[in-house]
Amino acid sequence: MSLRILIASDKFKGSLASPVVCEIIEKGLLFVHPGLQITRLPLADGGDGLLDMILHYRHARTRLAEVSDPLSRPVSARWLLAEDGKTAYIEMAAASGLDLLDPAEYDCMRASTYGTGQLIREAIGMGVEEVIIGIGGSATNDGGIGMAAALGYRFLDGLGRELAPCGESLSRIERIDTTKKMSWEGIRFRVACDVKNPLCGPQGATRIYAPQKGASPAMVEMLEAGMQHYAKALENYAGRDVAGQAGAGAAGGLGAGCMAFLQAALVSGTDLAIEYSRADHYAREADIIITGEGRLDHQTLQGKLVSGIASLGRKYNKPVLVICGSLGLSPEDLREAGITAAFSIVNKPMLLEEAMGDASRLLYFISCNIGSILLI
Repeated sequence: MSLRILIASDKFKGSLASPVVCEIIEKGLLFVHPGLQITRLPLADGGDGLLDMILHYRHARTRLAEVSDPLSRPVSARWLLAEDGKTAYIEMAAASGLDLLDPAEYDCMRASTYGTGQLIREAIGMGVEEVIIGIGGSATNDGGIGMAAALGYRFLDGLGRELAPCGESLSRIERIDTTKKMSWEGIRFRVACDVKNPLCGPQGATRIYAPQKGASPAMVEMLEAGMQHYAKALENYAGRDVAGQAGAGAAGGLGAGCMAFLQAALVSGTDLAIEYSRADHYAREADIIITGEGRLDHQTLQGKLVSGIASLGRKYNKPVLVICGSLGLSPEDLREAGITAAFSIVNKPMLLEEAMGDASRLLYFISCNIGSILLI
């Protein structure tokens, strides 16, 4: 009986989409080991790539909407509507993502999630019963006030003046006005999130992620002070501590905004991927599990997709192999995570840009080598 291999991989961010990653790994394995029985499950953990994953496992129609990008310029963003019309799927990166900007444009003081709110507004207008929002890959640090503003919330300063819904306004919010808020009674919101950061503090949205979005050290301090102020305004509005919840700091604080303004439930993007793909079933049937992502590091262990797949391997006592671009975990880390072995595709000293540009060939090469190991 031939070996049964489950390939359940995330994307290699900036290089290869998850369906392509799975196809290349399969091609490399079969080149040296044609008798393998392979199941491919392209996955995403809640960030960009969520819509492609949904289309792979569910019947849904792609829809386009003209919305605002992070810097308020028009952009055509896609979202999905389930075939039965009951569920909408939104990827915040399609409207408010960092990939929509050139590096020279990164500015999380001014960037806004307004476009994501416009997508949510489109879904509400279709009469759906549930909206699933993937939050990841954001260009923003606005606490979700842009999203809320698109739905009719108004954020006012001490003189009652309406503030622009962006990060630099957070420190001036004194009142949250709901008189023009849309109605969405009966709609359930679920937010797929792959991080557990709170809204504020050393592990919060600003200090951990704002530098990646163009914030200088001085800007980080201003944004953090604003986020602390905003956290109190949110608590007064919601009547509970939203800022301290796990995942509140996801996507520049959009997690907190969704909890407070949409009464959304934050769910693990990894758990959602496993549910939709039936990865648990396929892991139980496999002899070996192969997964992957662009960078394997300590953030991986905080609930990202690879750690979820590794947990399935541990659950069913199956070896788990990880293929990655950059390997930043020790053998002890790998063992603790339930990962049998990890392989970087980088086979010689090279710049990151070179590795990303040549990712297809490098991934195929390492997959062939893994296939050769399986022959032993």
